[in-house]
Amino acid sequence: MRFSSPIQLFSQSDPCPTQLVFNLVKGIVGSGVLTLPAGIAAYGNAPSAAIPAVALIATFGVLSGYGFALIGRVCHLTGTKSYRDAWSATVGDSSSWIPAIAVMLKAVFCILAYSMILGETFQALCLTAGYSFTKSSVLLCITSLVLLPLCLLKNLSGLAPFSLLGSLGMLYTSIAMAIRYFGKSYSTSGKFVADLAPVLQPSFGKVGASGVFNSKATILIGMLSTAYMAHFNAPRIYAEMKERTIPNYIQVVSTSFGISIAMFSAMAAMGFLTFGGSCSGLILNNYSVKDGLMSVSRLAVALSLVFSYPLAFVGARDGILDLFKVKNRSGKVLNALTFGMLGCITAAALNIPDVSFVLSLAGSTLGNMLIYILPAFMFRGAIRQQANATKWQNREVKLALGSAALGLGMGVMGATKAIQSVL
Repeated sequence: MRFSSPIQLFSQSDPCPTQLVFNLVKGIVGSGVLTLPAGIAAYGNAPSAAIPAVALIATFGVLSGYGFALIGRVCHLTGTKSYRDAWSATVGDSSSWIPAIAVMLKAVFCILAYSMILGETFQALCLTAGYSFTKSSVLLCITSLVLLPLCLLKNLSGLAPFSLLGSLGMLYTSIAMAIRYFGKSYSTSGKFVADLAPVLQPSFGKVGASGVFNSKATILIGMLSTAYMAHFNAPRIYAEMKERTIPNYIQVVSTSFGISIAMFSAMAAMGFLTFGGSCSGLILNNYSVKDGLMSVSRLAVALSLVFSYPLAFVGARDGILDLFKVKNRSGKVLNALTFGMLGCITAAALNIPDVSFVLSLAGSTLGNMLIYILPAFMFRGAIRQQANATKWQNREVKLALGSAALGLGMGVMGATKAIQSVL
């Protein structure tokens, strides 16, 4: 889960497919993966519950990759270079506010999740250092002393290189989680179990693979729609290819999503198999604050989010200005909007109890719209404009619309269950 702001995070020098694969994986694999174990725990508490979860991660990873590929193909057919322009060229300019508002709101949900994760992560780091503070005081301190000054910067280009830190942090976290799982450090007799509150200690029951047929499994599916969300960057990935052909583009997309599926599956399974039904909405919260290996992971994730936050924030802020067609973008206007947005987002982060709820709800609604529904309608519009459309293309339109219908149905169920989980 990463939101790319108008700051260009991708190379401008005709990147090779390998570099584009790295950039796309970096854009997909973010902090959203840390909530997936809780998605499994939503419907099961026995180890076998991880089996259908991996199947769901792979299935929806493939569907997400297909949606990503559709957007690039639409850009190829229409000569457009942005999500909104592709919509305007295929569906109509009068309704271009639909993808615009979806992308803007997705960015808002993204930075809300960032704030919640930062509050919990820095609180745990303070405990590791021997200091006990409430989540509220930690988040207010981080927001006022660090995030606000960064979001007020006029030039954020210097922060772009820090995006690499997030990828390295996720790779390190996956390795650390594997070490702790196979080393059984959190088993019944593990050396760190006694440090955990009862609600965070490993808990396994009898609801295994069959639990996936419970409607609560749609919570995991909603999280996946957030975790795989990078689709607003599809036009950029296609435009920056050195050899801009559909086969080359499909190769980049399939390789990138394949790697992401593998990482998501491994981290979700490791987290769940370690803690079972007690998986926290942010899996790092389950690990002891005295666990040095995982404390390094918390630090890496926290630093990554700190430097990613202003990039995502500017994307959301500019999205609001674009949506309402605000032409006056003086320093006073930008600063006032920054203070207002950051205040509202921080207040929401302090009052919403679980980050997994935010990601599940955002994924079930906005994520499903951007990944499945809107690309299908754009593809249908692009094919209709082709005078020599083949029968295979017309059949694929039906396939794309079927994917959109599936996304809509799962989105409604996922949003309903996400809301019910906090009521």
